[in-house]
Amino acid sequence: MEKPYRKFLIGCCIAFFPTANAVGVQQDTIVEKKVKKGWNFGALPSVSYDADLGFQYGALTNIYYYGDGTTYPEYLHSFYVEASYTTKRSGLFRFFYDSKYLIPNHRLSADISYIPNALCDFYGYNGYQSVYQPEWQNEKYGSEKYISRVFYKYRSDLFRAAADMEGTIIGHLKWNAGLGVLGYMIDNVDINLLNKGKKENLLPETDGLYQKYIDWGLIQPEEQNGGWHPYIRGGLSYDSRDIRANPSRGIYSDLFLTYSAAFGQQKSYNNLLLNANFRHYISIWKKDVVLAYRLGIQTSLAGNAPFYLNGYQNTLFFQRSLYEALGGGNSLRGIMRNRILARGVAMANIELRTRLVKFDFIRQHFYIGLAPFLDAGMVVQPYHIDADKLQNAIATNNENKKQQDAYNDYFTESGTYRPHMAAGIGLKAAMNENFVVSVDYALPLNKQDNDKMFNLYIKIGYLF
Repeated sequence: MEKPYRKFLIGCCIAFFPTANAVGVQQDTIVEKKVKKGWNFGALPSVSYDADLGFQYGALTNIYYYGDGTTYPEYLHSFYVEASYTTKRSGLFRFFYDSKYLIPNHRLSADISYIPNALCDFYGYNGYQSVYQPEWQNEKYGSEKYISRVFYKYRSDLFRAAADMEGTIIGHLKWNAGLGVLGYMIDNVDINLLNKGKKENLLPETDGLYQKYIDWGLIQPEEQNGGWHPYIRGGLSYDSRDIRANPSRGIYSDLFLTYSAAFGQQKSYNNLLLNANFRHYISIWKKDVVLAYRLGIQTSLAGNAPFYLNGYQNTLFFQRSLYEALGGGNSLRGIMRNRILARGVAMANIELRTRLVKFDFIRQHFYIGLAPFLDAGMVVQPYHIDADKLQNAIATNNENKKQQDAYNDYFTESGTYRPHMAAGIGLKAAMNENFVVSVDYALPLNKQDNDKMFNLYIKIGYLF
């Protein structure tokens, strides 16, 4: 939907670093030891403009406390705060805390987030089984097939509160437990709000794919407007990494269960999910060249989940603000956000991380590097779609013959289990090992996953 010239970013790829630590904080006495002490923080301002979402304004900061420096590069406490908002109801308000010293011998993390999203992506179920039609949302393919720039969008606001704890069983083997609540508020795109104040290039009053799924019976009435879902989780993890933020060696692996509850008319949506992940970091040349890869799977073991919970990727540690269905900068770079939505999915990422330049500046330790990567994901547990029942629903939904043919062609039985793949390269700029600005550029290997050749992501931290 967005075009490169419509979005103007100021300051998103340049970090602002203070020239001195806060008053009363210890300074480094011997810079050569490459040790940080006391408080340290990095910040990024953010200003952007989108023709549909309006102006965005905000900032983020990550504050670390290293104490006397004996644990460096591991921090004693980490505080992450981000606040951004657009004039048309999209944004992020988040506080995240992480420490393994607040409670001795245990790691505690806590997250409180509110994520309003006026234009959440929705491309249908089962990946390639839902054929992506770029001409339905892009006038450049001709007005004859164009429907709306927001045809593949819906409104989805999320509130999340979560706390997770980790303790040691023996050696690198850990136990994990957590609880939280996810509150989704979902509806069609607010066309009137997005058109407010605009004199041209207005969005048409028409149904998007989300409403079509409701009309066709693929999204049930009790799930179409969201709901509140408290959850508990527990499992095991193995962690031999030398540092969490950017490991140069070691293994991280986890296996855990998440039980989510529901109430009222959604009481049938109690469900149990299984997650398994394996990450491996291999030092090829000290910390300067590292091969890193990740394998992961999420699948349903019992019960049913509303479509929006199947699009939420569970994790034991909130490295990112939002974990959605596969696709996008938090999972499969270069592939459209939420492209792979199913009851069970698997993914893989591989990166070659390099540090090309290292230097000290204003008593901080910096490095700049490149990281070529390959991302892949696929459906392993699809939604069952009754083709005959679906065609009857399309035919009885007051569609004309031309629209019926177009929507019938939207679904295909082939390719459900075919991998979605993308490749690219990332630029990394890091301060004191932990604060890392990532600028990733990626291309899909199949235009069914994205018809745009320019896919840029600016994030804090490595993908995994």
